[in-house]
Amino acid sequence: MMKKNTLIFSKPTQWLFYSICAYFLVNGAQLWETALMVPAWTAAPPASLLIFQKPYALDFKLFWIVMHSLHEIIFIVALCYNWKIKARRDLMLVLFLAHLGLRIWTLIYFAPTLMEFQRLPYSDTVDLILKEKAMQWRNLNIVRVVLFFMLNFLLICGLKIKDNSNE
Repeated sequence: MMKKNTLIFSKPTQWLFYSICAYFLVNGAQLWETALMVPAWTAAPPASLLIFQKPYALDFKLFWIVMHSLHEIIFIVALCYNWKIKARRDLMLVLFLAHLGLRIWTLIYFAPTLMEFQRLPYSDTVDLILKEKAMQWRNLNIVRVVLFFMLNFLLICGLKIKDNSNE
């Protein structure tokens, strides 16, 4: 007779897992954008900014607002479910605050700078000052994406913290 799988995870562990999965979706989108889109538009501005020009302009603003909002809601729900598990709560609070720090950096530097590039008119030329600014944005973005990945991998450590239930 085949033994039935009886491993059932508690709600706190389930929600922590959901939060990690949501973070991996964000991480995957960040990796895709950083590996494919960012090198294209930062290559030789303003000539390389054609992808931001109408009528077929790429604009990921809505996508990122929805992705980050969903992830952060799931993270907060997971934090609520894990609140009574002190070690998990402490880890999750530190990581959420670090995450918020990265989001604030995004809102005060990355988003406004990208929108500034998106508003620039297309030209066949390459502006070396713009290219330098784009390269700085690209390099700092790589740092930011690596930090987001690190936070998610640290969040995985929370799964090792027992919650004294049926796990």
